[in-house]
Amino acid sequence: MSVLHSLRRLSDQINQVAIVLCVGCILSMLGISFTAFLYKLVTGSTLSWTYSLARLFLPWIGFLSMTISLRYGEHVAMTLLVRSLPKILVKAAAVMCLAIMGLFALMLTWYGWGYFTNATQVYMVSDQIRIPSKVTAIVVPISGLIMLLHLVHGFALLEHFISGHEVIDELLETTEGETRS
Repeated sequence: MSVLHSLRRLSDQINQVAIVLCVGCILSMLGISFTAFLYKLVTGSTLSWTYSLARLFLPWIGFLSMTISLRYGEHVAMTLLVRSLPKILVKAAAVMCLAIMGLFALMLTWYGWGYFTNATQVYMVSDQIRIPSKVTAIVVPISGLIMLLHLVHGFALLEHFISGHEVIDELLETTEGETRS
């Protein structure tokens, strides 16, 4: 088994873990919010800590879902513009896109690590619940590392750049045929 194949398998496995973590964070947020709703419904008063605690899951959801969408090629792209270019420019755009994503992932990792190590505040969710800001700050460099790992998939992350000219041509022909009728 080649090193590249092993890294791709590791990328897929880490992506599955990220999916489970995102779902867990969303379910936790919903559980906390539902608890607050039921408590308010039953007692008439509110729990002061529910909003603050649920909000701490948002960075994890945002950053991990960014890595998941990258793995499945669901990132922002100018597909129609790129597909209208000659094939050599499409490949050049794909390489440039991968390089920019790699640079972004490196910056997330580098600056995110500094952000994590300098995070010294404590979130006061309630009098009893105190959560260090490192808990939310660590997701920044982790997501950068995951994105770097996903880059081992190369052009597979950018399938819409390389293939699909026929789909656009078919759509254009269908639209032209409908306007003529």
